[in-house]
Amino acid sequence: MFGDELKALRRLGFRHVLLQILNFASVLASGLMIWKGLGLITNTESPIVVCYHSGSMEPAFYRGDLLFLTNPPNQRYEIGDITVYKVPGADIPIVHRVLETRDLVPLAQEQLLLTKGDNNHIDDIELYQGLEWLERKHIIGKVRGFLPYVGYVTIAMNDFPQFKYALLGGLGLLALIQRE
Repeated sequence: MFGDELKALRRLGFRHVLLQILNFASVLASGLMIWKGLGLITNTESPIVVCYHSGSMEPAFYRGDLLFLTNPPNQRYEIGDITVYKVPGADIPIVHRVLETRDLVPLAQEQLLLTKGDNNHIDDIELYQGLEWLERKHIIGKVRGFLPYVGYVTIAMNDFPQFKYALLGGLGLLALIQRE
């Protein structure tokens, strides 16, 4: 089977294969531009994240939910807002609700936040890696919406790298042998 595909590639010619590679690179570049554009519009490094937790936010969010974030610079975080944060030294971002806020300077946007998972009994101070409060620089964004279970594809690709490589290899092969 693989030999047949190789023969098909030879028949197409070098120029056609090069054109297909350039088309594939164009699709990848377009996706990256859309991602970066969304990041600029929403003021966050990651406008879309997958809920990858152990159930600390159930029943609000479940593992595999796709979360949409914004982080407007002139908007304060309020008690009850659901945030995604990442502290230095942590492997993955954490999705938890704001439990308490403190102002560093009155009437300024400088806030300190204390968070807690809906399903947890205590606040997140243990998760802050030695910090007492979260600062704005630790916040990736505020959850504005979600799609349930759509993120399981991402989780599967992280948990099973072979699946990711097979999927990317298959897409690359399809891009090369496509006759359009």
